[in-house]
Amino acid sequence: MWKMFLTVALLLLASVALLSVSILIRKNGRFPNIHVGKNPAMRKRGIGCVESQDAEAQKTNPLAVNEKS
Repeated sequence: MWKMFLTVALLLLASVALLSVSILIRKNGRFPNIHVGKNPAMRKRGIGCVESQDAEAQKTNPLAVNEKS
């Protein structure tokens, strides 16, 4: 049981270390920005993120007619 736990823990630690090598080594290393709204190819196709689309849909239309009930 402990051998399996230690093996899994070491594999996870090695994975995280290998994934962060380029971030740690480069000067001003940062995680890549994978947000859909910041991707130029997605913007070119007119695809935005869900949060932006939801915020746009929630805006009130200044030209809308108020209905009386």
